[in-house]
Formats: sequence, structure tokens, C-alpha cells
Amino acid sequence: MINESVLSIILGGGQGSRLYPLTADRSKPAVPIAGKYRLVDIPISNCINSNIKRMYVLTQFNSASLNQHIKNTYHFSFFSSAFVDVLAAEQTMQSDKWFQGTADAVRQSMQHFLKNDFEYALILSGDQLYNMDLEDMIQKHKESNAEITIATYPVNAKDATGFGLLKTNEENIITSFIEKPAADLLPDWTSEVSDEMKNEGRNYLASMGIYIFNRDLLIDLMSNPDTIDFGKEIIPQAIHDHKTLSYQYEGYWTDIGTIESFFEANLGLTDDIPKFNLYDKNRVYTRARILPTSKISNTVVNKSVISDGCIIQAERIERSVIGIRSRIGKGSVIQNTYMMGNDSYESLRDIEAKKIENILGIGDRCFINNCIIDMNCRIGDDVRIEGGKHLKDIETDNYLIKDGIVVVKKGATIPKGTIIS
Repeated sequence: MINESVLSIILGGGQGSRLYPLTADRSKPAVPIAGKYRLVDIPISNCINSNIKRMYVLTQFNSASLNQHIKNTYHFSFFSSAFVDVLAAEQTMQSDKWFQGTADAVRQSMQHFLKNDFEYALILSGDQLYNMDLEDMIQKHKESNAEITIATYPVNAKDATGFGLLKTNEENIITSFIEKPAADLLPDWTSEVSDEMKNEGRNYLASMGIYIFNRDLLIDLMSNPDTIDFGKEIIPQAIHDHKTLSYQYEGYWTDIGTIESFFEANLGLTDDIPKFNLYDKNRVYTRARILPTSKISNTVVNKSVISDGCIIQAERIERSVIGIRSRIGKGSVIQNTYMMGNDSYESLRDIEAKKIENILGIGDRCFINNCIIDMNCRIGDDVRIEGGKHLKDIETDNYLIKDGIVVVKKGATIPKGTIIS
């Protein structure tokens, strides 16, 4: 079943500089998460689980791997109207510029959206981790006869200054909006939230960057080329003239915008009851790979997630996420680490023929802590990487240290005996 009244528009974000070096040669939505998924799988899966199966993903930076992932992943029936298409920034007779902001990205792509019949445009972010019933949000939008609906998230005073905040009346209609207010303004921006949220001190409603627009209104709002961003311009201006509903969401949600938030979101999956639950009835979809089961020998594994196709002989793996096709050598200890894995295997024949000294994966007798290891890395024997707040932010050809987290760059080689601590 497909909700034919809704068209989903997933914003791929800008250059993703705060996630560098993970975005050095891939777009933000294509960054691997949880060992086997990509960030873009989250909004797409939320849509599919909500019977919304017509989607556009807007991107402009390093979109090749994202295109490939979507092409290889989301196949619908020939007899269905369902699709997931990537729209990259393009030069047209109307514009020769890159996307200048979230609203400008939608404006420049409107010619493609309007080829479809729809009543409501659902606009989502491509770099957030959450599991939301978007069908319920759309239903509430219809029932209230709203022209715009904004998904909102209760936050505490500490976090509130980093978001666009909304105020609502008793009918959940938004009456005012302020972008990233100063701390001394917060007392005037509390909203009505559930008792559970009040007990946690989460009295402020933040915009999640998830919107529903009625089709005709979106067309009208996109006619002004001077407004380039939803959060900074479109929403503050529109709420005074158009009925705007707050759809309050109280589940797990995080905006993966920095290395630290990305790291914590992935390691959070190793909790006994993770806040973002991959084992829920609402599936997260991704590319179906034909991989063997993982093989683990003489390894103590505690609070960790192991993906398909791994060959592990480590001494211990603790609070870590190990991605597809990962290889970890004998005697190695891996803790508080996200290892993304590999795109392929190296055969013993190739290793011998090419005299490869550092094979794909982590070698023998290594110690790795507080680390992100990007795809296709080679970490030699006896390497010690011990991240932590004691380390200064630096960048080398093979790795970067940010907020105490050591990020080994995609395809990098860390020679035998290297010490980073």
C-alpha cells in the first residue's frame, strides 16, 4: 500500500564539514552507520514503514557513493509507483548556482516534484537518527486542517540555545518561533509538554527540521527566491499567516552533525536496551548483501555489535560496533570503537602474490580505544591507538583527532608498531 497523497523530500545536507573526514569523499547521507547501514537509510526506512514510497533525495556534494547505494538498494515493483530518486544540484535556465540552503534546494528541484500528483510534501533531514510514525504525523496534519506541520522535540535549557524554538497554544498551533535564542530569553519560551518531559526538565519545543507543507502553499512559498532556508526564513515568516501545527515527538532522536555525536550514536547501539532500537518491528532497510556469517575464534565479546562476514581472532572486543567484512587479528583488544569494515576481502593468494604487509583490517596484538576506523583501512600489527580527551585536535595524512576521538581515514594505512596516545 502506498500513500499517494504524500511526496517525501529528503535533504542531503551541505558539505558536512563537521563530519570530516567521514565526508571527505562521500556525501553526508552516505556515511556508514551501525556496521551495515547508511545514514540515508534512516529517513527512507521511516517513510517505507509509514507507507510513503515516493521519495527524492537532494544532494550536491560527493554524491557518487550515495547514488550507487540507492541504486543497489531500493527496488520496487515495476507495477508500483514507488521510487527513491537522487536529485543533485544542476544548472538550469532558471539557476546556475549550487543549493544555497534547505529551501533553495527544494525550490531548485520543484520542477521534478511537480511532475508527481501529491497533496502534501513531507520534508525530512538526511542526517538524523530516529524512528517516527510519519503516517500519524500526516494524519494529525489533516485532522487539524493545518497548512504546515513541524515535528518538535522537547529539550532542556542547556540544549535549547542550539535549536530553533517554538511556542504553541492549547491546540498545539505554533504561535511564535525564535532561532537559537540566548539563554536569558529562555524563560519566555517554555511550552506545554507531557508530565514525563517536565520531570526531565525538557520544557522547550525544538524544531526537528521535519516539515509537512500543503502542496499549493509550498509552491507559493517557493516563489520568493530571496528565502533560502526553512529554519531561518520560511518557517518564522509563514507561521503568522498560515496555520502551523506542532507535532510533538518524544522518542529517541539525534541530529548527527559532529564526529562526537556520530561516535556516541553508534556506540549507543551496544547498550542492553539501545535508545535507537534496530530490533523493533519497524525495520531499517539497507542494501541486501550476500555475505557469510561472521567467524569468531577465542574472543571475549561484551556489549558489542558484530556485522556479517567478519573474521575475528581478537582477544577482546568491548562496547564496539564492528562493520561488514571486518578482520581483526590475534591478541588484539578493541574497545569503544566503531570499525566500519571493508568493501571486499583479500584472499591469501593475493596477499602472498602482492607481498601485502598490512592486510585489510586490524592486525595482531593491537590495542584500539576511542576510535572510528573508516572503510577499507589497514592497521598493522602491534599498533596502539588510545583516544581520549588528553589528545589535542590534529590531522595527518592517515588520521584525524577530534574531541579526543581518533578517526582513521578511509583507505588509510597505519604502519606496524605505530602508537597514537
